[in-house]
Amino acid sequence: MTVSLDARGITIDGKPQVVLCASLFYFRLPREQWRERLEQVRRSGYTCVDVYLPWNFHELSPGRWSFEGRRDVAAFLDLAYEVGLYVIARPGPYICSEWDGGALPAWLGLDPSLRVRQNEPRFLGAVTDWFDQVLPIFADRQHGAGGAVIMVQLENELDFFDCADRPGYLEALRDQAVAHGIDVPLIACSGQGDLFGATGDVQGVVPACNFYPNDDSPFVEEEVRRYSELLAERGLPLLVTETNRRHRTLRRLLASGASLIAPYLQSSGWNFGYTPSCGNWGRPGNFMSHGYDFGGYVSSTGVERPEYAEAQVLSWVLKALGPRLASATPGEPLEIATDFPTSSSHSVLNLDGGGRLVAVPNLGSEDGRAIVEGVPVAVPADSCPLMLLDLPLGETTLRLASADLMDSRQGLLFCSSVPVTVVVGNSTEEVPVGSSRIVEGVVVTVEPPPEVDDPAAAGTIDVTVRRRTSVAPSIPAGTHEQPPTLESLGVYRGRGTYTTTTDLTGELLVAGASDIVNLSIGGRVHTLSGFGATERIDVRGLEGALAATVEIWGHANFDDVRLPSLRLGALRGLGSVWNVVETHDISALWTVDGHWAGTPAPVRGLTGWSSTRVGTPITYKRRVQAESAAALHLQDLHGPVAVGIDDGEPRTVHVEDPWVLLPAGTKQLSVTLPHDPSAGGLRAELLTLSPVLGWTCSVQDDELLGAFALRREQGTELQLPLTLRPGEEAWLDLELPSLENGVLVRPDGAQVRVTGWASGECLGRVWLGDRPAFSGGDPDVLWIPPGWSGLTLLVQGVDGPGTPELRAVGIESV
Repeated sequence: MTVSLDARGITIDGKPQVVLCASLFYFRLPREQWRERLEQVRRSGYTCVDVYLPWNFHELSPGRWSFEGRRDVAAFLDLAYEVGLYVIARPGPYICSEWDGGALPAWLGLDPSLRVRQNEPRFLGAVTDWFDQVLPIFADRQHGAGGAVIMVQLENELDFFDCADRPGYLEALRDQAVAHGIDVPLIACSGQGDLFGATGDVQGVVPACNFYPNDDSPFVEEEVRRYSELLAERGLPLLVTETNRRHRTLRRLLASGASLIAPYLQSSGWNFGYTPSCGNWGRPGNFMSHGYDFGGYVSSTGVERPEYAEAQVLSWVLKALGPRLASATPGEPLEIATDFPTSSSHSVLNLDGGGRLVAVPNLGSEDGRAIVEGVPVAVPADSCPLMLLDLPLGETTLRLASADLMDSRQGLLFCSSVPVTVVVGNSTEEVPVGSSRIVEGVVVTVEPPPEVDDPAAAGTIDVTVRRRTSVAPSIPAGTHEQPPTLESLGVYRGRGTYTTTTDLTGELLVAGASDIVNLSIGGRVHTLSGFGATERIDVRGLEGALAATVEIWGHANFDDVRLPSLRLGALRGLGSVWNVVETHDISALWTVDGHWAGTPAPVRGLTGWSSTRVGTPITYKRRVQAESAAALHLQDLHGPVAVGIDDGEPRTVHVEDPWVLLPAGTKQLSVTLPHDPSAGGLRAELLTLSPVLGWTCSVQDDELLGAFALRREQGTELQLPLTLRPGEEAWLDLELPSLENGVLVRPDGAQVRVTGWASGECLGRVWLGDRPAFSGGDPDVLWIPPGWSGLTLLVQGVDGPGTPELRAVGIESV
């Protein structure tokens, strides 16, 4: 019993297969629903699930491991095998997945000499501890050993990350997998098509590809075929380990040579607790929601969507063509005339044993006509029929079929929403939907596509709300000169408070505060959620009592250099707080270094040099006298610039955070940027700073908060709305019935954050009112799984327009 890969595709136990794979994550579902969701995937016709394993979901704190309950991944893999699904296991160590830190434990960032995702001893030592836990689980459950695992992925989209030694790093991961007895194929996926960047071209690590095209792009086939050809030259198949969810696109990938097709997140789930990430998604700074749903064929609550029926149809096509399709080879692209938007180059597969398959996508919203091999055929809107050409049928030949072949055991069964044109031998027939015809002795039947039932409307449930008189306890964490990171205080998920007093000078500078900070200055609350960007706060007329509650939403799952807390491995906390002592305009008196500027260096305003060398970098230098700590503020910044401090290495400063903290004694600054006469002037300020010191800290990690939420108090019955001050909190208890499919909780209000717990486990968080951008799913609901009891809400007032208010809590049966 073996799994092998070659240029023709995937072979499992001697049988060539096209593998349809759905993402299904045990850590985003209650354990009680694992089997149901796995069986749902199997009914869709998919034969495989890909499964991330988040390192920091299992190592709760350094050396403290958990593989019980919802963390019992071995039980999940066993269930997949029982259901009849293959598994592609993806243990990282980095997984991305919009998960807290991309699954890298937060405490790794406490060691400044440890460099994540590098061929570096300290990081690899930590990875060894993780792999020693999970690789034996795979080894015992791999295909050939009585298990479901057919591939193991090492790392994830490493080509997005600046890894200094890719071959050395991937070799180290490969060697650990081999040492643990993994003998199924080891793969590594590229996120943006850089095969070397993903694998280091390490022997024994098969490159795979993640494609996320625009579904309506006409150029999908040409891009995919290029990678199919590149991999075939290495004797390997095209494995698409992640892609879009629409089956119209998946069919285009299939016809372009993909042997594994794994749309990301077909079966949606939930980010429970403090596990979502904060990340970039092309713009720096957003929060992932409690719901984790990108429109896959199964919703977060388990509802099947129309794409579920599309999955079944595609799986029937794969079954009908079987090894002929699984062993197909690329053919010459076919010229097809259409009256609808379609592919720029139609992909063709030469089927094993004769015949061809061509994908004809209709990228428009109306039914249309195409001419295939000289024959006019109907093509439904928003579809991609897999048409057959010259397919041997015993004593005759199927010259053309314009729709999906579902079965050929007793006649030919097709699925289509428009009439199907069939050419058998010398006879051409257009067969209406829902009818049968005999063409050259062959019975041809056309059935309509299956439909997915609309879910029943949700019902509302009335509940009683009680407000607790007690508040969650905090653990004292000592007094510190500078605000420490929460991770250094042992909080990897949760929150902490910081308090001090100082003589205010009229302005404060807060640098590196993240993720969510309610900063009280003399009783006035400012809510900060700038992902570490430096904040300048007017504090004139306020007394010097400072208090901050800092909550970790999640650690960055991507390495985005534009904001401090979006760097992979960045820590959380209040950052540093400074009184602004003086402010000086230093926009003038910069010397020019570069272009044709000679000696003595010309003196100009910052960006004031005129030159024909547009786009060429030019350096401006200026002497400064910074006897104490200071900050450089670049105003009206339009793009990245390099800032040098004395003789140190320049650092890049971005539009999103145009500040640089300067050490005491700084004597010279340099600013290097491409010359752009259209950009306008760049101004600079130098702020002299005095640190705010003497911080008293206390912390509440997620386990402490969960334990407090699990407690039950009589409390005081509360009639909503509940009005709070910014920074004020209230704990509310609601008793709920246990329903078969769980309940959706939909808070309604403004300028509040609501965190929910049920059965002692944190469900997630909702932010109502003026808030940062959210991604991932519906950001305004919490879901209580079936069988989970009770509901406790922590409601926190947030600074912003209007008064913080929780108006209602909608409870809906699913």
